[in-house]
Amino acid sequence: MSSNPNPGRTVTANGREYRWMDRPLVIVCVDGCEADYITQAIQAGVAPYLDEMCKKGASLLGECVVPSFTNPNNLSIVTGVPPSVHGICGNYFYDRENDEEVMMNDAKYLRCETLIAGFSNAGAKVTVITAKDKLRTLLGKGMTTAMCFSAEKVDQLTEAQNGITGVLELVGRPKPSVYSQDLSEFVFAAGVKIMAKHRPDIMYLSTTDYVQHKHAPGTPKANDFYRMMNGYLAELDAMGVTIALTADHGMNAKTDAAGEPQIIYLQDWFDARIGTGKARVILPVTDPYVAHHGSLGSFATAYLPEGIDTQKVYAELRKLSGVELVLSRADAAAQFELPADRIGDVVIVSERLFVLGTSPARHDLSGLDAPLRSHGGVSEQRVPILLNRRIEGVAPNRRLRNFDIFDLALNHAA
Repeated sequence: MSSNPNPGRTVTANGREYRWMDRPLVIVCVDGCEADYITQAIQAGVAPYLDEMCKKGASLLGECVVPSFTNPNNLSIVTGVPPSVHGICGNYFYDRENDEEVMMNDAKYLRCETLIAGFSNAGAKVTVITAKDKLRTLLGKGMTTAMCFSAEKVDQLTEAQNGITGVLELVGRPKPSVYSQDLSEFVFAAGVKIMAKHRPDIMYLSTTDYVQHKHAPGTPKANDFYRMMNGYLAELDAMGVTIALTADHGMNAKTDAAGEPQIIYLQDWFDARIGTGKARVILPVTDPYVAHHGSLGSFATAYLPEGIDTQKVYAELRKLSGVELVLSRADAAAQFELPADRIGDVVIVSERLFVLGTSPARHDLSGLDAPLRSHGGVSEQRVPILLNRRIEGVAPNRRLRNFDIFDLALNHAA
């Protein structure tokens, strides 16, 4: 084991203490990666390095935060705390104070410091590479002397904004399409090149779930993705780094036996029962990249008019086929560790094979070229946690979360 050049040195972020790295640390958030993707790839013989990680390092299961969407979970991972603390409870929300629906990708919505900013400000060299640009400003908030960029906008980098230029030339690959496996591959390829050239102390890699939205575990396209990822991780391992891998959420089919989407249109349901436009349904899955999911996920929140019998509404919602949970604002905030001021009066979570929408006219499904697969509910909460080092001192009954990944890698790696 490498000796730590900074013995006893720690960084504290959001009430959690982290030991300084004894070697470079690479945290990988594989978007949409339920554990079965890795299991199937290993069994197919296309992921020998992932197999080695499981056998010689640590292979665990944890839980992501609900709603099981990209932004809340990536921010939980880099802050080490749930959305009730950091404030990012979806990709999209209703700003009640300003009466507008907005993307929650501006750093102003983040309510605490990230631990990678804490390390950066303590003198660590930090690199953050995301697939889509929607995460970049959130992940990069508060960092000094750090590289932070997205594969999506890799042709628009500046030293002032991103801390690096010339990544296209360094990687030797063309700018990838946002709707492709290439977007995630560019993240890994850039990570390998930057680790070899700059050797940052901490590297955070976040992919896109384009493949997982289209292809189930064990299918040829899915296995191709994990074969690709396996190769880059093996290259990083050969550089003597600690690798810790988890996911922001899992993924499930959202169809009937014939492959037809199973959608509950909540805005239509509310309009029919309490009057058109009196309730406002918000789908936190909404982001600028909807071709592969049509803004359909398994978590929704609704704002109700004053004076309504909320208990009656809750009871009627619970009778809907495909609905798994109906919770008041207070109950949802407590159960899912969410900021109560950024969710509606009621939270609805659908069952594993269903998604939630507003009205048919508001969802463009023309971009779906495969049976609908999506996420957002408790059925996508279980995620893998893999490290290329053994871990010690973790209680066997501890509830592991994906946002414990830094703690496991820095405080418990053998």
